[in-house]
Amino acid sequence: MATALSNFDPVVHTWPEEGFTRVPYWVYTDPRIFQREMEVIFGGRTYSYVGLECEIPDPGDFRRTFIGDKPVVFARDLDGEVRVVANRCAHRGVKFCYHERGNNKEFICPYHQWTYKLDGTLIGVPFRRGVKKQGGMPDDFRMEDHGLQTLKVQVRNGVIFASFDPTMPPLEEYFGALMIRYFDRVFDGRKLKVLGYSRQRIRANWKIKFENIKDPYHASLLHVFLVSFGLFRADTPSKVENDETGLHAIQAATRGEQKVTEENLDIRQLDPDLKLQNPEMLQPYPEWASKGTETVVMHTFFPNLIIQQQSNTIAMRQIRCFKPEEMELHWTFFGYEDDDEEMTRRRLRQANLMGPAGYVSVDDSEVMESCQSGISRYPDAAAVVEMGGKGTENTPHMVTESSIRAFYKAYREIMGL
Repeated sequence: MATALSNFDPVVHTWPEEGFTRVPYWVYTDPRIFQREMEVIFGGRTYSYVGLECEIPDPGDFRRTFIGDKPVVFARDLDGEVRVVANRCAHRGVKFCYHERGNNKEFICPYHQWTYKLDGTLIGVPFRRGVKKQGGMPDDFRMEDHGLQTLKVQVRNGVIFASFDPTMPPLEEYFGALMIRYFDRVFDGRKLKVLGYSRQRIRANWKIKFENIKDPYHASLLHVFLVSFGLFRADTPSKVENDETGLHAIQAATRGEQKVTEENLDIRQLDPDLKLQNPEMLQPYPEWASKGTETVVMHTFFPNLIIQQQSNTIAMRQIRCFKPEEMELHWTFFGYEDDDEEMTRRRLRQANLMGPAGYVSVDDSEVMESCQSGISRYPDAAAVVEMGGKGTENTPHMVTESSIRAFYKAYREIMGL
């Protein structure tokens, strides 16, 4: 259910009358909007990506991460179950986990040494019964009432999602049939293997990153590498599909040729003479051929996950929020346990396309910061998102901003704007 924003000026914070074909810049800058997002989106009725099961293969394994701006820990308990708990002691709110990863039988708060099982159950309170019959907790203190905050966990084919809302429906219902079908295209039941990590801090609002992957319009104009080698271009077979809610979306395309035609004359970044010293970067293996003709599929799973399949490189991009105009993007590059050595090398070579210094992704980082810089100075202005029309329909092409419109149509409902 949408809940109205509190302490808001109804004049200043009124959405433009054009509706979701406009995006007011104050949604990217206002601290009250940001705080509301952390409460009703990341802390509300959503499933956020937290990690992969292969990152915690053994009982006692744990890793730190974030859901929005909230620190959490995901772990495999001593019975083998995947757990997610808030990184906050139930006693005084102290962050108890300081290591990025590790293996423990229990979590111990450094302040007063309250001790918890990996599932969040409180099992130790020093001086609970006092010392020499003095002090201690009151008689009605119950250990079972003071465990860590636990999140609802859903695991599908090796991927871990969690929600602060214990009443959430199953993951499949939340994402819907379209998104689950594309999710299972990558996560088909084979065991996963992490190949590496990268991360970058970007001075931009988290939604600008989420929009960036919902925006195929820019892909054929900004990225010299993509368009020149035909990896993702407006004149190649492509499509944009939004789920029923408008929150999640798919962009898919088939690789084209490196040549100038009448259809791509508007793409000024296309360089037909661009060459690689190592052409192996552009020699993918058609491992997805049995699941469609697409050579690239970009998934946006609201609110914090982007799944990237570009040729043979596959990665999770997790959005972590810190303040209205700053976020982090965490990349987890992976393959499958049954990959041979040649396939692993291929995935790693192609991973140079992505990440903070990737041949493609480096463009996005710079332009998103430039976007935020312009937005921040004009909070009362608004973006125009009318490419491809004013609706939210699916399209058999990439010359559209329909996924951005669909997103803000749903976002306004969630935020009560």
